[in-house]
Formats: sequence, structure tokens, C-alpha cells
Amino acid sequence: MTENSTLAQIGVVGLAVMGSNLARNFAHRGHTVAVYNRSYSKTQDLIANHGSEGTFLPAETIEEFVASLEKPRRAIIMVQAGAATDAVIEQLADAMEEGDIIIDGGNSLYTDTIRREKEIAARGLNFVGAGISGGEEGALNGPSIMPGGPAESWEALGPLLESIAAVVDDTPCVTHIGPDGAGHFVKMVHNGIEYADMQVIGEAYQLLRYGAGLTPQQISEIFSTWNAGDLDSYLIEITSEVLAQVDAETGTPLIDLIVDSAGQKGTGRWTVKSALDLGIPVTGIGEAVFARALSGARSQRAATNGQLPSGEVTSLEALGIDTETFIEDVRRALYASKLVAYAQGFDQIKAGSAENHWNVDPRDLATIWRGGCIIRAKFLNRIVEAFDANPALETLLLDPYFKNELTGLVDSWRRIVVVATQIGQPIPVFASSLSYYDSLRASRLPAALIQGQRDFFGAHTYERVDKPGHFHTKWSEDRTEIEA
Repeated sequence: MTENSTLAQIGVVGLAVMGSNLARNFAHRGHTVAVYNRSYSKTQDLIANHGSEGTFLPAETIEEFVASLEKPRRAIIMVQAGAATDAVIEQLADAMEEGDIIIDGGNSLYTDTIRREKEIAARGLNFVGAGISGGEEGALNGPSIMPGGPAESWEALGPLLESIAAVVDDTPCVTHIGPDGAGHFVKMVHNGIEYADMQVIGEAYQLLRYGAGLTPQQISEIFSTWNAGDLDSYLIEITSEVLAQVDAETGTPLIDLIVDSAGQKGTGRWTVKSALDLGIPVTGIGEAVFARALSGARSQRAATNGQLPSGEVTSLEALGIDTETFIEDVRRALYASKLVAYAQGFDQIKAGSAENHWNVDPRDLATIWRGGCIIRAKFLNRIVEAFDANPALETLLLDPYFKNELTGLVDSWRRIVVVATQIGQPIPVFASSLSYYDSLRASRLPAALIQGQRDFFGAHTYERVDKPGHFHTKWSEDRTEIEA
């Protein structure tokens, strides 16, 4: 530790890029920051490269780190999720005293956070699972932060987090989400929405590039134009920049040199698994996760490329579709599919909150997602207004504003799904989102037949539309119906 005897208001454990940038963010806001990394060389690098940016208290051991924190001690862990996080939590808990606060700022599975909170509470300490979104830039300049944990921890931690969070309309993009795993659950679903958002942008690119035959530079300019309207968002903005990038060595658009295999760290899969457990159809998010998995099946794709029959595939020109009209239809289909992804994500958060008695306020989430985070978008302001007007919305799609928006989008959406099929371009999220939308609208679904089948082979019973109760039919005998 340095000779400075001032105690730190906050500490950061784990000084890879995210942890280092978060520590620097705290220091930039005038806080004294204790820093520790298992490999002391990383701590030394932080001090050597950024020590002039604020007051840091470097520590070589966990014990020295904890001793440098003012009470109640507040330490944020920024290490790999799983066993590494558990190991650091145990080290901190052994060195801390009653009332101190351990904050996990990584992308931990929310059920792990629930377990950890119970274990740490039994030791007289407070545990906070805090989702932090915004990537490296957000960590340094202002992220969106989603802390869970006990309310008393928020009292001690809230002002510190508010000081480093992104700010929109004078409101810090951080709030107490709810007890135990609420913060990490919400961050998980945030990332699931992010998966769907990125995939529909990718599908729009695919249609413009290989359907309309546009160049990456042309598509970059289109996305830049879109970003000035309803689709104004961080992901649309950076998409324009990615598509404009030219490889310095070859002069080729960089997008054409990037292997088309998308990675994933797990939060998208967790979102889908959780949705299945909750019985919430997050079809857009699910298809986005599967699309990444399919992109990674490189040997299978190589084996089938050019080998599977395509059937009758045509072109925009043969269909008599004007390029400008097609571009606008793609924009509208993208917007509609994004709305479905957000609506499904909020449905899952509502269900998870009810299941775990968290009392998460969806309006708060829309508010703090407006800045700092990856899915920040202009229409989040409209989502705030939607939940202001009706906190009990059955689905975000029924809000008058979004319902009116969909009126102007749905015809284009349908055309794009049809045309994409005709020209042989994959659009898993565009198509599944439209099917979800049509399922919500339908007065009758084929589930009646499925329930009849279930009763036939398993005597699972069914309900009737004309009278109450549960019924079973002896289908293969005299077809008599009895009340179960």
C-alpha cells in the first residue's frame, strides 16, 4: 500500500480491462480506490499507467486490501464468473467484519448470486450482485448498473454507484433492482435482449448485402441514416462504424475478412434456459442464441455448403422489387422485431420477479437502460412512458404508442419474411418474431388439438370453452366424455 494513510471509499478486486476501467472511473469522480489483483503485476501496471488520474491504494494481499477500506467496507469483484468469483468471495469474507459489503460486478448466474447472498448473510456480511453494462467504455466513462441485494446495502453503496453511472436527463443510470439475485437476473435478460438486437441487425445486413447486393460502405451509410430516426441506438451506431471499416493491409472491407462465427459467454443461453423454466416464450432471444450456435458449427456448415437443394430461389429484380422500397421494408421489419425482443425480455423479467418475490419495477429498468448500456436506444424513453401510463401492461406491444407504431410496420415485416424466403436468405429472428406476434393476435391456436392429443395418449384431460371443469374422453372406445 502507498504511504497515503487515507482509507478508500471503494475497492476493486480484479484488474483486467473492466475492473481497471471501473477503478479509474471511481478515481475520476474523486473517490479513493483500493485496488487488488491476484497477480500483483497487474496492480503495478494500473498504478504505473493511470496512477496520476486519482488516488489509488494498491495492495499485495487481500488482507492489506481489506484493511485499506473505510467502514462499512465496500469491495467490487470483477473476476471471471463461477469458481474464481467464489474463491475471491471466500477470501474477502474471511478478512471482513460484520456489516461490510461484497459486490459481484461480473456476469454471474443469478441463482449463484441467490446462493452466495444467503451464505454471506449467514456470516453477518452483505452481498450485492450488480449487473454492469456498457463494456470497457462504459466501465470507464459511465455504465448502466443493476445492483440487487439487501436494501441496507443500497444505502451505503448507492451514492458511490450513482457517482460513476451514466447520466440521462440528470438521472443516473443505476437503481436498486431488488433482493438477492434480482440485479444479476435483470442483467442476464438485458444481455438476452442484446443477443436478439444484434441478430436482427445482422439479419438486416444480410438482406441488404446478399439480397439487395449493396456494398458494406453503402450499408454503413444506410445504418447511419437509420440511426437518426426511430432506430437511434448504440448498436445501430456502431454497426455503421463496423461496416465502414476498411482493412489497412488489403483495402478490403473488414467485415469481409471476419470469420462468420459469433462467440457467446453464456448469458444468452442462461436467459433462454430461465425463460423455459418460467414458461415465457422469448422466441426472438432463443433464435438469436441458436443462430450464434449455428454460426459456430463451422465443419457442418462447410460440409453442407452448396450440397443441400435450395428449391426455387429468385432475386429482388425477378420479383420486381425496387431497391429503395426493399431497404425501407427492411428498416421497418428490423424495428418491429426489436420491439418484440424488448417486449419478450420485459415479460421474462416480470415473471422472474413474481417467481422470486423481487418486486422489480420495469419502468426503472427502462430508465437506467437509456444510457451506458449496450442496448441503450431512443425508444427506451417511450418504454418509460408506457409503464408510467400503465404499470400493469400485459405486453409492451399493447401500449398505445407501440401499437400505433406496429400499424405502420407490420405490412413491411410480412413482406420481408416472404421475400427473404423467396431469395433464400436466413432470417430466424425476423420470422420467429412475426410468428410470435401473429400468435398473440390469434383468436384460436392449435394448442386445442395438442391438448386433445395429450388426452388421447396420456389422459391429461382438457378444459372446454362452454363449461367449467377438466374433462377426459375415452377416444378409442365409445368416445364418451367424462369429467375428470
